[in-house]
Amino acid sequence: MAPRSGGLLVVDALIGHGVDLAFGVPGESYLPVLDGFHERQDAIRFIICRHEAGAANMAEAAGKLTGTPGVCFVTRGPGATHASIGVHTAFQDSTPMILFIGQVGGDFVGREAFQEVDYVRMFGPLAKWVAQIDRAERVPEFISRAFHTATSGRPGPVVLALPEDMLTATAELADVPRYQLVQAHPSKEDVARIRALLEKAERPLLVVGGSCWDESAYGDVRRFAEANALPVGCAFRYQDHFDNAHPNYAGDIGIGVNPKLAQRVKDADLLLVIGARLGEMTTGGYTLVESPVPKQKLVHVHPGAEELGRVHRGELMVNAASAPMLAALAAMPAVQPRWKAWTESARADYETWTARRENPGRVQMWDVMAALETRVRPDAIYTNGAGNYTAWVHRFHRHRLPHTQLAPTSGAMGYGVPAAIAAKILHPAREVISFAGDGCFLMNGQELATAVQYGANVVFIVVNNGMYGTIRMHQEKHYPGRVSGTDLVNPDFVAYARAFGAHGELVEDTAQFAPALERAFSAGKPALIEIRLDPQAITPNITLDAIRNKK
Repeated sequence: MAPRSGGLLVVDALIGHGVDLAFGVPGESYLPVLDGFHERQDAIRFIICRHEAGAANMAEAAGKLTGTPGVCFVTRGPGATHASIGVHTAFQDSTPMILFIGQVGGDFVGREAFQEVDYVRMFGPLAKWVAQIDRAERVPEFISRAFHTATSGRPGPVVLALPEDMLTATAELADVPRYQLVQAHPSKEDVARIRALLEKAERPLLVVGGSCWDESAYGDVRRFAEANALPVGCAFRYQDHFDNAHPNYAGDIGIGVNPKLAQRVKDADLLLVIGARLGEMTTGGYTLVESPVPKQKLVHVHPGAEELGRVHRGELMVNAASAPMLAALAAMPAVQPRWKAWTESARADYETWTARRENPGRVQMWDVMAALETRVRPDAIYTNGAGNYTAWVHRFHRHRLPHTQLAPTSGAMGYGVPAAIAAKILHPAREVISFAGDGCFLMNGQELATAVQYGANVVFIVVNNGMYGTIRMHQEKHYPGRVSGTDLVNPDFVAYARAFGAHGELVEDTAQFAPALERAFSAGKPALIEIRLDPQAITPNITLDAIRNKK
């Protein structure tokens, strides 16, 4: 074994754990790692981003899509603080991710040296594990632990700091074998108990969500729901976990939930929740599923033991990963359902909720979504950040296949653009559509440069209404007519896109959208479509004036 620098040991450890793609912004604090990427360029790609927030969001999106840790490298101090948003998203979304941060050398620690931060204290509440590798000899050990920690139990982010002197030091040692996925499995007694509860139910509802579902889980949840005639709701921003065109699909349970579906959650006598945390958004501020003891009988299945009973005391709580739980349920003898009418009415409510609606202005967003449904392939990946514009996507787009939705349950603005770029780099043959509001887009719009540099031909749709729409909506509700801090003066987004070398289109009327979309896909490069939306079209249900005048 030839001596290797700490930087090369880091790169070799990543390759050994199956990583062939990393995202980041370069920094002098981890030059030996950059040199390691050069040395191993045939085995691993380093995607250069324009901002650490964009890089961290790309790594988080990669973790979501693959179920394996997304990897990001940033420099110390400002680089780390910029990247913290991606770590927070990975934590709240239960996404496996590893953030590597350059750090001052050991001889400078504790002096508040240039850009020095104590990352254990900084990232402690945001990550599953935070550590610093002080000796090159321990690089394989720490990185092996990072992969196991990020993927076991409830998945999440790990942060590792890399001191400069460690990265330049050398060591002679063997690499550690690739990490193993460790998952909790349900017992036979758990499955039997679930079946017994189903046999006694009159109004059951299956709710699915959570990260890191493998391919078998999607087929198993469908078989289980079909065999037992169960209505299925998807947790907030996990709408691709069940075919939205399936007759058992009842809709998504999150922000802007169908009121009839919300009532159905309350009226259910058995909630079977698999994979979802039952956080604030999915529970309607803990009103649909009350804490600490829900009115419904609750079966809560989750891979993280610490999540079970933390907020809701279930009738049955099962520490199990979604895939083995669903495999067991799909193999379980079906019960004789008494609730077919309940399931059929849930589907009817969904169909009514997603029917065409008019909104103020020349651009009808329902028709925009319908044009996408007609033109875009079923395996296309849709991404978005946060804002009222997401209501059009979440309500009117029907996800047919797994791994077609990238959206932050953390509510992070600026997520959709970098997530889409990561998705296109990972899946160059698939179509990728990124939705962003005008405010959301400009939080990471500079990553258009990354898209152009790597030929990530995403179609970016910017819904421009000239304001921070969500905040304006709440402002009009609580302080009607007192507009403050929410108006935006925007650039010419078409010119902005073209300045980066992307294709640009402007849509000011519904009829312009479908031809613009076709040209965007045919452009042979990243493309941006700016939609000028009437500010009154604040949600699919209500206008700004109606909110302001509501008594």
